[in-house]
Amino acid sequence: MPRKLYEIILWKLRKAQFPQNNLIHQVPQARASARDGKQIDCSEEDEMREITIFSGNAHPELVAEVCTYLGVQLSPTTIRRFSNDCLYVQLNANCREADVFLIQPLVPPVQERLIELLFMLDAARGASAARTTAVIPYYSYARSDKKDAPRISIAGRLVADLLVAAGANRVLTMTLHSPQVHGFFSVPTDHLNALNVFARHFRNRDLSNTVVVSPDLGRAKEASQLARMLRLPVAAGSKKRLSDEEVVVDAIVGDVEGKNVIILDDEIANAGTIIEILHHLRERQAGRVAIACTHGLFTGSAIERLRAQSDITEIVTTNTVPLPLEKRLPNMHILSIAPLMAEAIRRIHNGESVSSLFIPV
Repeated sequence: MPRKLYEIILWKLRKAQFPQNNLIHQVPQARASARDGKQIDCSEEDEMREITIFSGNAHPELVAEVCTYLGVQLSPTTIRRFSNDCLYVQLNANCREADVFLIQPLVPPVQERLIELLFMLDAARGASAARTTAVIPYYSYARSDKKDAPRISIAGRLVADLLVAAGANRVLTMTLHSPQVHGFFSVPTDHLNALNVFARHFRNRDLSNTVVVSPDLGRAKEASQLARMLRLPVAAGSKKRLSDEEVVVDAIVGDVEGKNVIILDDEIANAGTIIEILHHLRERQAGRVAIACTHGLFTGSAIERLRAQSDITEIVTTNTVPLPLEKRLPNMHILSIAPLMAEAIRRIHNGESVSSLFIPV
């Protein structure tokens, strides 16, 4: 055997037997933790750093409440407009290798809020965030979930694709208008609902001789779930939408005659559906009426229309969207979903189950 080849083989054997003598294989035994400044063993499994939360201009009150429940500080964001009307978005905190959550409901002006969210997603990706979750308490484009007219866009799916293309690794949202919209997202998506929040509220009321009513058959499943939580019967309306402003309820399936009613809907925009279902309930001689909706937009003349209905005892909504003082009626109750949203964020960060949040309480 040539001497040179013999020396090479001998060197490799020694390298395999005594790797600590090889400087290439030596690794530092400790490193500084960016999270707490302590020395940690490098053999420990690497974890993402702390939760980092940013938001746009859509709903600062909700974001502040979520941060309070999580015990984290809201990271600052700069959003301004150039002279040519283009938006400028900058995340003003380090988010390298962080678990970033961007909270932004798509509320009016919807296109403005959507672009803010897309820019924040792209900025977080460019800043080397370990994971970026788009937290969208109200996903307004969920109403555009099918092609029910020629030559139209299924905007719910298109916007979902835009969010992923901009850098969303995960989506957290609440009470989508249609369940199939969940499938529009090509990244893991957690779909929360406010049924437990409503159930806790109505348990403090006198529910004798009460029925839960869904304004249309498409929301009958959620109405049935709330009815089971409250141990009440359920009924549903047969609704047909003629336009954004006009709906027709053909009939109500279920026994509502002489009963008090809780109407459950996902959102109230111009209140056309509520006014129509109220007309049929009066024909069936229903009693007191309470309205519960997750997203209380109350656009157009909705507040005036609801104020004129003397048989509505209370309107219960959540703070997924901001509600200005001029839209708040004396019989209106706004329930906070911040604790639910904060707990979901905590569980996502820690890799825990989110579905257990939906267990009836």
